Amino acid sequence: MEGLFNFLTSLDGMLGGADWFPFVLLGVGLFFTIYLKFPQIRFFKHAWKVVTGKYDHNDDPGDTTHFRALTTALSGTVGTGNISGVAFAIFLGGPAALFWMWATAFLGMTTKFVEVTLSHKYRVKTEDGTMAGGPMYFMDRGLNMKWLAVAFAIATVISSFGTGNLPQSNGIATSIETTFGFEPWIVGSVLGILLALVILGGIQRIAAFTARVVPFMAVVYLIGALAVIFANIENVAPSFAAVISDAFTGSAAAGGFLGASLAYAFNRGVNRGLFSNEAGQGSAPIAHAAAKTKEPASEGMVSLLEPFIDTIIICTITGLVILSSGVWKEKHENVFDRSDMVFVAGEYTDTEEADKSQLYGFLNSVDGNEVESYTGAITVVNGSAVTGGFTLINARSVAEDVQYLVGSEDPFSGTLQIENGKPLKENLIIQGKSLVHSASLTTIAFTRGWFGDFGQYIVSIGLLLFAFSTAIAWSYYGDRAMTYLLGPRSIMPYRVIYVAGFVWASFSDTTLVWALSAVAIVVMTLPNLFGIVLLSKEMKATVNEYWQRVKENEK
Repeated sequence: MEGLFNFLTSLDGMLGGADWFPFVLLGVGLFFTIYLKFPQIRFFKHAWKVVTGKYDHNDDPGDTTHFRALTTALSGTVGTGNISGVAFAIFLGGPAALFWMWATAFLGMTTKFVEVTLSHKYRVKTEDGTMAGGPMYFMDRGLNMKWLAVAFAIATVISSFGTGNLPQSNGIATSIETTFGFEPWIVGSVLGILLALVILGGIQRIAAFTARVVPFMAVVYLIGALAVIFANIENVAPSFAAVISDAFTGSAAAGGFLGASLAYAFNRGVNRGLFSNEAGQGSAPIAHAAAKTKEPASEGMVSLLEPFIDTIIICTITGLVILSSGVWKEKHENVFDRSDMVFVAGEYTDTEEADKSQLYGFLNSVDGNEVESYTGAITVVNGSAVTGGFTLINARSVAEDVQYLVGSEDPFSGTLQIENGKPLKENLIIQGKSLVHSASLTTIAFTRGWFGDFGQYIVSIGLLLFAFSTAIAWSYYGDRAMTYLLGPRSIMPYRVIYVAGFVWASFSDTTLVWALSAVAIVVMTLPNLFGIVLLSKEMKATVNEYWQRVKENEK
């Protein structure tokens, strides 16, 4: 697993973690924002009219209403990215990461408007009478680039696991285990059965499910979040100030001694913003292609609301909960993931500036850094190390009150071999106090409000509903891609593997799953961005024609 993690991390560094990727993503959004004259502002009011059914016609071609198409697409985006992803971004990049998530969402409103409009325009009716659409169809039928369409469809299938399946299951299981103590494999198995029951019903059952669940889960989560924000109201203004100022100065210390450079916060914020709202990834157009309408641009109008709801509203609320409560800078009792921890030679603390500087250099591979990974033997008695000469770092902070256990409770005694910073003993559990990230960080933050410890249950319920509905929506994206690639007969085998992957991910390593999702996102995004840029003139003509008809009908 460690080798796979290192490979995925390296691959992510060349793709989503590379300096060029955020500029490509934001650059396309900025281009269309200017080219289409700020549609996210011009059409914002009209979009709400469309989604509320003002322009609905029952005899229009399609499988579901504008509203249900929106809730299905939202269920695909409102998931662990809003709960775990925001926490992970702040952990890595500090408050500034939230600012770049906003920027990604604002420009992403236009990107999603474009990709949905074009995908809806080139949708087709399948053999079973249902609609199928998505970027693979405008690549095939609009650009006559079958090779690009096939590449995108393959990437969609992969991303359905890396974005919509594995991290969602993992986030649910982690939160439920932290809050209620249930074994992850039990949670994954039960939800896997429920997932199978829903997705076998196709888009009609999926849309009906999400139309009920999405509004409910948003209200529950909002109530819990506001209880924390108002309980820490004196910290809200400073949190907002830090988000803005640190975005341009890069002065925030994200996670103990890490320190967030401007470039690092920018990259992580944009990357997590994409994971959250999926603008540019090309996933949402698959759901919107099922909407009943003769006007492709009208469904594009509906879709531009998604990044606004998902990121500018929900992710901001999560970010304020974490920042105002202060938990992102505190150490908490937790079990350490192997991929999160490393033993370094020498004894350091993250309270001394000199030590922090050296550890920062080690974690960020700064040239001239003298800190090295530890290799050697550690003597452990009754769960505690009795020899020195090393420092254990977990989640980018110096671990405290460390305990070494065999099984869940038995203290380890003996000699522990460490090689290149990692323990060789596989069944060893290491726990103690350190910074935390992802769902665990958000869960702790929700206990710092008016609801006290009960707040953790709101996160668990919210994460369960958010992530489960995301997994449902992404199963539909994947089976539409499989339909394009191999035909309707491939749908059932895909669904079986999809459910099995959901169960497996519930008890797999957290950081490994996030690394996989980061790679999958980029593999899907790049072909989509390339395709919509090539169709920019057609997009502009389609929007102008639609808007002209709207104005004439309203006279």
